[in-house]
This record gives sequence, structure tokens and C-alpha cells, in this order.
Amino acid sequence: MRALLSASDRVGLVDFARQLSAIGYELVSTGGTGRELAAAGLKVRQVADVTGAPEILDGRVKTLHPKIHGGILARRGSADHRAQMEAHGIVGIDVVVCNLYPFVRTVGRPGVSIDDALENIDIGGPAMVRAAAKNYPDVVVVVDPGDYAAVGDLLQRKAMTMEMRRKLAARAFAHVSTYDAAVAEFLRRDDPDALFPKELAIGMHKVRGLRYGENPHQKAALYAYPGESGGVAGAVLHHGKEMSYINYLDADAAWKAAAFMPGTAVSIVKHANTCGLAVNDDQVAAYRLALEGDPVSAYGGIVGFNSALTKATAEAMRKRFYEVVVAPGYEPEALEILKTKKDIRLLEVQPQTRQALGLHTVVGGVLVQENDDRPDETSAWKVVSKRAPSEAERADLDFAWRACRYIKSNAIVFARERAIVGMGAGQPNRLVSVHLAARAAGERSKGAVAASDAFFPFADGLEEAASAGCTAVIQPGGSIRDAEVIEAADRHALAMVFTGTRHFLH
Repeated sequence: MRALLSASDRVGLVDFARQLSAIGYELVSTGGTGRELAAAGLKVRQVADVTGAPEILDGRVKTLHPKIHGGILARRGSADHRAQMEAHGIVGIDVVVCNLYPFVRTVGRPGVSIDDALENIDIGGPAMVRAAAKNYPDVVVVVDPGDYAAVGDLLQRKAMTMEMRRKLAARAFAHVSTYDAAVAEFLRRDDPDALFPKELAIGMHKVRGLRYGENPHQKAALYAYPGESGGVAGAVLHHGKEMSYINYLDADAAWKAAAFMPGTAVSIVKHANTCGLAVNDDQVAAYRLALEGDPVSAYGGIVGFNSALTKATAEAMRKRFYEVVVAPGYEPEALEILKTKKDIRLLEVQPQTRQALGLHTVVGGVLVQENDDRPDETSAWKVVSKRAPSEAERADLDFAWRACRYIKSNAIVFARERAIVGMGAGQPNRLVSVHLAARAAGERSKGAVAASDAFFPFADGLEEAASAGCTAVIQPGGSIRDAEVIEAADRHALAMVFTGTRHFLH
């Protein structure tokens, strides 16, 4: 019996190799892996000794040889294959242990050169893994160190089943395909014409299983892009029970709404909609203004920060119930205060390190788009009303326009002093969204500004905002009735800005 070991990740490899040797497997290995096994006192043959051919081209060619791949791919039940093996001096390889060059880790380093990246594209490893997985009825393939214990136990008891062989083969093909997807993504990274290739491979690794999905009868798990440590997928949980599927969705919405804002921002999210959002130089003030946006809906919601959460803010949050808090950091005293609340989850989130595409599943496929996270070209904004917005109104219009980007369409935001005072979201009728924003704002709508994520198709929505007390409006424009809407704005002495950009969120 022969086992071939060639691993980049060598955690637990020596112990597994020792177990294979004790069972009776001859150990064959490559360069660094072989030297590490030998240093641990194991008897191991180098691949070059098996093939009779030295490693060449700086190690680019070492396992690509008939005595290796013939030993892996030969069907043991075929008399013809056995005869060919004997004729060519090929010994069967029964176990292949391999994981691949650290390509993702390499290209994740700042300033990595294309030469370094290319040298970390594994060729021999994927070939061995694919060969072993293809021939899984005869060859056991192991790519995950987490499988060493179970595989070692089954081999030792001579209890390896065909079902387990097949599972290991599936994991092996997934390992290689994820690796190849990372290479493809890297090579097309700076090519705008390759954003949506003819064939799109997306490789991800499982972060953890979740208790269930949106509902208890739905299974769910969290995956992350290889090498990505930012965003909620890479968040550190400082306190509280494990996150649920919906917790992650809401935490992501809260993080993005706060992170997109300039200055010190605090967001409060309920059911993936931003019901509170404010910007203020003082974090405590920003939190209180965000809470005032909708204090009823904030109960049991998710709070997002774009700056380290301070002790003073934690004190202000002490008497409120929140499911999750998301921040890029916490003052030690803030953590101590918030950890006294048993049912709260405290996440530390860092900005994402790669620009990911937005994915949305549909029956039979996936919709793919760029994420809507580019700052608007404010130089293209156009005042279309007779009255131009004041400096204070323009600051609030800028805030409201940023805020409505992260609220489900049809989105209407009423804002004042860079804080949401009312919002309407997810309505099939834009006028209803205006009604909801006005109702939520109440008297606070007097002197507020309004933002609409898409154009007003009729003047009625704008007139409703004016009746509620709004003094300025920002919207994309582009309706066939723009002239009617502009006339209504002038009639109500509203300042109105057209952005030329829509921000639907479905």
C-alpha cells in the first residue's frame, strides 16, 4: 500500500502520516513536505526517487509523471490496467493527501507582484487531487486536515466505505474548483471588460453552519470569499449567542448604512430597513438622533457604527434592547457595559478587502450586478426649482440621498439636521411611502427635507411632502411629468434637486 502526501497546509500532517505508516502504507512525498516528515522520524521516499526524474523548472514539474498519475488513475479491477502498470513499473497509490499552494494568501499581501502570484498557482497539486477524486473507488483522497482523524480511523479499522470515498472525492473537486475560481478572479480583477465573463466561477469557503434560515424549516450556512476577512462574514463575535441567518442580513444592512456615511454615523435597522440613521460629530448625539428616527421599531433592532463604540455611547444604550451591535471597534469600558446585557450580540466588523459582486438568486439561476456603493457625482446634481436650497438644506439633502440608498424601494426619507426623522419603505406605491414617512415624522417633518430613491411619477407625492412641512426635495428626475412636479415644487416654494441617478434597492 502506498500513500502520497504533498500539502501546503501541514497542520496535523505528521500525526496522520505516522498513523498511515503504522497501518502499513509506504509514504511518498515531495520536497518540503517530505523533509518535514523525515525530520519527524518517519521513513519517507521522495517523489523523485519513485519517478527516477528530478524536480525541474524550480519545482514546477515534480509529480507530473506516469509513475505518479498512473499509480493514481489505474483501475484496480481492470486486468489491462494492471498489466500496463506491471509493464511500466508503476506501483498503485492508494491514498492521496494534498492541499494546494497558498495562492489566496499570497495575492492578499500588499504589493504582491504578478510573478509571485503566478508562482503560487498550483499545477501538480490540482492534477493529483482531480486524478484521485476521479478514481475514488480505488483511491482515498484527503484535502482537508479536518478529515485526518475520521479517515485514519476508518483506514485503521479497514472500514472505509464507498460512500465515504465519494464524499471525500466531492470535497476534493470542490477544493480545486474554489482554488481555480480564486485564480480566475485575480487574473480578471483589473479588467473592466471581464466583470461579467461568459463563465462565472465563484469560490467560497464555509464559515459556519447556522441554526436555520429565514424560517426554522430552512437549512442555512454562512460562506465567505477566500482571503476575505472584512464585512459581516468575517466579523468577530465578542459577546452573545451565535448569529442567525436574519441577524446576518440585518447586521449587514446596519453596517453598510453607517459605513457609507461621512463623519460619525449611527444606523438602526429593523427587518433589513434603516429606520434610524444620523451623522453628528459626537457619537452619543448621533446615536440619540438615530434612535429618535423610530424609537418603537428600534426595539430588538440592530445598531451599526462606523467608528469605535465609546463608553459614553454604551451608557446611552444601556436601557434599550437590541439584538446586535455592529462596530469597527469597541472601547474596553464599552464592551464591559454592553456585556452585562445577556441577549445582545457584539460584532466587530472591518471593511471588506475586495470588491465583491452583488448576487441574487432566482429560480434556475443567479442575477449578478455591481454593488451600488459608489459615491454620487454631486457635481452633476441640478437645481430645477426656482428656489435653490440653503446651505443647511443642501447638507440635509446630501444626507437624505445617501440614506435612501439603503432603504427598500420605493424609498422615501424625511431628514433634518443630518438625521432620519421619518421614512417609508418597500411600498408598491410611492405616494404610500410618503404617507408613511410623514406619519413617522409627525411634527418633526416641519422644516425637514425629503429624498426619493426614484423619480416622482406624479406631483402628488411631492405635494404630500410639502403638506407635511418639507422645504426641499432631492430625487433623480426623469419622469415624463417632471415639468408638473417642478411646477408643484415652485408653487409650494420648495427647493428641488435632480441627481440624475436612481438608487433602487430590492
